Amino acid sequence: MVKQSDRAPLLDWEEIPPPDPNQAAQPALHPPLREEEDAPAEKSSKPAAGRRTPSGTAAGTGWSTSTVDTTIICSPTKSGTAVVVSGNGNSGRPLTQICGLGWHRPEPLGSDRNLPFPGLSVRDQWEEKDQIVSVFVVTFDTRSGNMVEWCLPHDINLDGVEFKSIASGSHRINSDFIYFRKGCYFGLACFANMPVDSELERGARMKSVGILSPSYTLLYRYMHFLENQVRLQLKSPGQYSPLEAFYEDKKAVLPPAGNGLVTACPTWSVTSINRCMHPEMKITHPAGCMSQFIQFFGEQIMVLWKFALLRKRILIFSPPPVGVVCYRVYCCCCLANVSLPGIGVSVPELRPFFYINIADIPTLEKEMSYVACTTEKIFEEKKGLYDVYIDNQNVKTHRSHLQPLLRVNAADKEKYRKLSEQRQMLLYSQEVDGDCNTNEEDLFILFFMELNNRIFQTLSDIAGSNDPTLTAEHVRAMGLDPQGDRSFLVDLLEVYGLDITLVIDSLCCH
Repeated sequence: MVKQSDRAPLLDWEEIPPPDPNQAAQPALHPPLREEEDAPAEKSSKPAAGRRTPSGTAAGTGWSTSTVDTTIICSPTKSGTAVVVSGNGNSGRPLTQICGLGWHRPEPLGSDRNLPFPGLSVRDQWEEKDQIVSVFVVTFDTRSGNMVEWCLPHDINLDGVEFKSIASGSHRINSDFIYFRKGCYFGLACFANMPVDSELERGARMKSVGILSPSYTLLYRYMHFLENQVRLQLKSPGQYSPLEAFYEDKKAVLPPAGNGLVTACPTWSVTSINRCMHPEMKITHPAGCMSQFIQFFGEQIMVLWKFALLRKRILIFSPPPVGVVCYRVYCCCCLANVSLPGIGVSVPELRPFFYINIADIPTLEKEMSYVACTTEKIFEEKKGLYDVYIDNQNVKTHRSHLQPLLRVNAADKEKYRKLSEQRQMLLYSQEVDGDCNTNEEDLFILFFMELNNRIFQTLSDIAGSNDPTLTAEHVRAMGLDPQGDRSFLVDLLEVYGLDITLVIDSLCCH
């Protein structure tokens, strides 16, 4: 039997609203707040306006989780148990396989009202350890600028969080959410801007409420709570008791047994599981996140894929709101997933930094590979900090040897066509056959993971052969263009330290 925490009253901070099938699936921006509006109740069983919690969605967040019938196989390995979620839809296509430790299908919503956090399954609540290391409130002061107004614990170092939680230019928008990094922690902050009749505040009150955790994969669970709390702070400043209860509760909730959260995927043999998703990359986003990413960049996704695989420093510029741009950071990181054992161990990790500002410059100067986003245009002039700069849909690089990679070649167009075709098949099966057993996020991640696996498996086989020569035939078999991708292949061999001779049309390089 699951025991509740004895260190804090469990629902003092938030009761997650039940599903409302009549609301729109995509989370909507909150309407402008007014000071004269009634403050929201700290405990409410009504759904937030403009936000839907469909079956299979983490309650109150709008971020999808799978609740469909699937086959769950637990396979013992040297490192633990590999949980593989698989099955077949009406279309006959295989469903996603996800491996990791402690990843299980959530229970249906509505069956867990006795648990500490209604709307989250037993497995969600106890198999992944909550690790909230800080909760804080940031405010904009007309004389002092951004400042940390309140935090727990009181002695934690939050230097710079005040500028990450309220992005530059946020005064022009009503609400936003921001993912960011603070040292070894990840943060999520929800921002809101409320007009007020106050000369001292210059007609606007702006605040953010946020949390820090060692991993960003669990942060989405608390987005709805943070949104409600920032609205409460705007209307009733200084009401910290729900935040205090939340912090004490999330510190206290521990799994009844086991070793807690697994933050890395163990080494799997290729024969046991050939699709392994790093748990830190298996994060759920609002419906349409991947679809919007594909539609926004179109064929240029293949250009971003090459830069991600080469572990380049990628910086995305966009004016506020920042939330949707943080999704693009995540999507870019998904392009570089490889599940083959031993691949990429000698290359720098592609680290998601999410939102950054000028205070992060000293940190970025030391990074060899990252993906980040910013609202500060001055970064474009700091060419030493990035290799690839993305402004809206304009992808560019100042590195001359990377210029050829900006061109979309015939093989890129063919890969994009296949991706689009698979998306259309998925949408068709969902609409006509009622196949809801997989989603676009899984399709997107697996498409590029399988593409990457095929490339590196071919290169590994060639490197281990008696004749380590890469020919045009090999290149085509990997789904690449022998001429158009030659520069990409040269860089790839160098970055991953593969001792292969590239021979294409009598041109040779080693």
